[in-house]
Amino acid sequence: MRFLQLLLIIAFFFALVNAANASTKDFYQIKIYHLQNKEQEKIVEDYLENAYLPALHRAKIANIGVFKPIPSEESEKAEQLIYVFIPYPSVADYLQLDGILENDNKYLQDGANYLDAPHEAAPYTRIETILLTAFDRSPNFTKPALNSPYQERVYELRSYEGPTEKLYKNKVAMFNKGDEVGLFERLEFNAAFYGEVIAGGRMPNLMYLTTFDNKTSRDAHWDAFGKDEYWKELSAKTEYQNNVSHIDITFLYPVDYSDF
Repeated sequence: MRFLQLLLIIAFFFALVNAANASTKDFYQIKIYHLQNKEQEKIVEDYLENAYLPALHRAKIANIGVFKPIPSEESEKAEQLIYVFIPYPSVADYLQLDGILENDNKYLQDGANYLDAPHEAAPYTRIETILLTAFDRSPNFTKPALNSPYQERVYELRSYEGPTEKLYKNKVAMFNKGDEVGLFERLEFNAAFYGEVIAGGRMPNLMYLTTFDNKTSRDAHWDAFGKDEYWKELSAKTEYQNNVSHIDITFLYPVDYSDF
């Protein structure tokens, strides 16, 4: 049984590699560190800043985002989280990363405090991973064109779950064929990525990240979006009804050592 499961896993990843090689769409990973206290936060941040991101840069992986939830009454009561967004040119680049890191002596040395942490002093509670493939209409990561200090920025991560796989695909089509992506572009939402989730705890769903200089800018953009005539026309079409069952909105800001 275990051998069969291993074969299925291998077949799944080879299918992903073949699909990626047949297109020029990016492949995305979102890692979410779940932390219990400030000590864990310090260890993870030191690792990310001084070991992980430099090692990924050496591996020719750029535009890595590291974000934290914007402080609020709710976030103060919730567990501490750190989001790491990694854009890969292909699935193959994602699959080979662990092997590259295992042979990077500088990474192993710089990250030793995190990598060699004992079980009774683990640097996190868990790591959540979400894998995504880019939309057809927006096949590649776009670095946000913002001018404000990192601490003032508002990065809005949205997750749209569909009630069924078919209706979820309909929402994806609304972004692609219906050109909801184009609407965001015209209104200058500075979207960094749009992606279909292929592995994660909440499926079927899509995710995208829009970015703003500050909260005032964010609110003004969404106000314009809601009033836009094309959006009113698109959202009223019969073919695009009832294709979202749940929405999660997370407000983030980039840390000082984030690439964007």
